[in-house]
Amino acid sequence: MNKLELLRTFVRVTELSSFTAASDSLGLPRSTVSEHVQALEELLGARLLQRTTRKVQATQDGRVLYERSKDLLAHMEELEGLFRQDEAQLSGRIRVDMPNVMARELILPRLPSFMDTHPLIALEISSSDRQVDLIAEGFDCVLRVGAQPDQTVVARRVCSMPMVNCVSAGYIERYGRPETLAELAQHQLVHYVRPLGARSAGFEYQHGNKVQRVAMAGRVTVNSTDAYQAACLGGFGITQVPLLGIRALLASGELVAVLPDYPAPPLDVSLLYAGQRHLPLRVRVFMDWLAATLQSQL
Repeated sequence: MNKLELLRTFVRVTELSSFTAASDSLGLPRSTVSEHVQALEELLGARLLQRTTRKVQATQDGRVLYERSKDLLAHMEELEGLFRQDEAQLSGRIRVDMPNVMARELILPRLPSFMDTHPLIALEISSSDRQVDLIAEGFDCVLRVGAQPDQTVVARRVCSMPMVNCVSAGYIERYGRPETLAELAQHQLVHYVRPLGARSAGFEYQHGNKVQRVAMAGRVTVNSTDAYQAACLGGFGITQVPLLGIRALLASGELVAVLPDYPAPPLDVSLLYAGQRHLPLRVRVFMDWLAATLQSQL
């Protein structure tokens, strides 16, 4: 058997934690996927996967092989790419994670142009607000907003997102519109924290090069962007959000911008990738397209 094919199959099973999902992803019968993994285990003389009725997990030997295999397969793909003059011939799968709002508002509507240019590339797009483990979960790159405390990955800053303070139209009818920082003492803030139980930063605004904070009352605390927007629409208080996610709600009048002279600091947008892992050309090309798309829209 082709050893590279065995490694590709093993990598997909490890990333997806499922023989069935790997079978669907690779377009191979499930029996063939099992045979590939078994043949690789026999070849190496090591147990690579721990199989249970609910999940497939890599053993310690499997984790080591997975990390080495990713680099080896990436190098092989680049070697093949050296002799391709046309980027349209780039092929393979790219696994990426990005925030929901970016996927919905910016990336997916413009993705057909990239896919048409690169017809042999397939994408797996995860859109969530949780902090995924880029390496453990097998992502080629991750698009993230805000500070990036993880020092084990490379963060390529792409652009920044302007912020806006907003409340619902119903909130203004009930409590009035805040016009000054001093008036915040009579208003409510929807608190956003991650994780729940953490201390809220309060109302933030940029004064010169410094970030200032105003402690505010608030009866509702959330830990997801969807809940944050829903709480604002429900009239529970002021939120401080990227303009990108609420343009339509501002245009419709459902949300109203307030305190325009006191916006929160813009949020950095970064592309994260594993620095110790060689990036295939298709991933670099996709990251460049993502960066250009975001820079043109934000």
